[in-house]
Amino acid sequence: MPPAAAEGVKGVGMEERGLTVGFFRPEDAEGIAGLFTEIYGDGYPAKIVYHPDKLIAAYENGDNIPVVVRTPENRVVGYSSFFRAAPDKGVYEKGNGAVAMDYRNAGVMGMIFRFVKEVMQDLPDIKVFFGEPVCNHIYIQKAALANLPFVETAIEVDLMPAEAYEKEKSASGRVSTLPMFITVVPKPHTVHIPPVYAGHLGYIYDGLDDERSFLPSEDSLPPEQQTLIDTKIFDFAQVARLSVSEAGQDFEKVFTAEEDRILSGNVNVIQVWLRLSWPWIGEAAALLKKKAYFFGGVFPQWFGEDGLFMQKVLARPSWEGIHLFSERAKKILEFIEADWEKGAT
Repeated sequence: MPPAAAEGVKGVGMEERGLTVGFFRPEDAEGIAGLFTEIYGDGYPAKIVYHPDKLIAAYENGDNIPVVVRTPENRVVGYSSFFRAAPDKGVYEKGNGAVAMDYRNAGVMGMIFRFVKEVMQDLPDIKVFFGEPVCNHIYIQKAALANLPFVETAIEVDLMPAEAYEKEKSASGRVSTLPMFITVVPKPHTVHIPPVYAGHLGYIYDGLDDERSFLPSEDSLPPEQQTLIDTKIFDFAQVARLSVSEAGQDFEKVFTAEEDRILSGNVNVIQVWLRLSWPWIGEAAALLKKKAYFFGGVFPQWFGEDGLFMQKVLARPSWEGIHLFSERAKKILEFIEADWEKGAT
């Protein structure tokens, strides 16, 4: 979002306990880098926060829209941002949150959530946005659900390495996250339900803040369609993310070759998104289950239409390290752990 657009959004300058909250200004960039260095050292995986010039450029082209909490002296003590995170450019993640150690009990993250609630309908280009609060504690989950109408739709098991939380000593193993979505621009459409996940998806969609119609996935993978996979590897986190934009009869062959390539490197977690708009998604999901992938949940509007999320964790997942606040999230975890156990036996 260009700076001029941000200045026109209502709510900039809310005050609480002498602090102000508003959209990013270029002069905040150095303070943001200092904030993340204070909390995480140089270990935070989203490296953009350490580079003032990249923060400014990403803000100006709309790829990253930070929200900042400042003291009266303009010290940055709180940060979170919207950033593009999906094949569809209208899907933004709200994340990369940080609060200065000496302001941990000052309601900083609550200020950010309330600010976002006030301005979210006025943000250009954002169709849906989601947060991924960590599950090594419940504090961010609780604050998010208390201040914004998030709907939990998935759990990313063992997404982050424990090393990312070493400085604050808050995790003993890999850390899972809880994707939760808010629809800004409704997108009613038809999704096809893989039979193996009919109950899981029924529960998740029952609480979604948008309309969907449902059909069973009964078709076979189309022979005329070539499989297309976009892969991103995050070396620090040892995670590979695969968005399957198209899937044909060659899906198993193409996917296996891509997985073999990924596994030749230093990867511990593989995440996969499939289009729920495909009438043949059931066959694609079944092929992944044969390869020890397990249920993850739903990512609304991920491809413009919804995405089915599946995942593989090479080691035993750190189930004991997953702490969840809401009953809905706990139910989704039950689905996920049960599906993993089926593949592990």
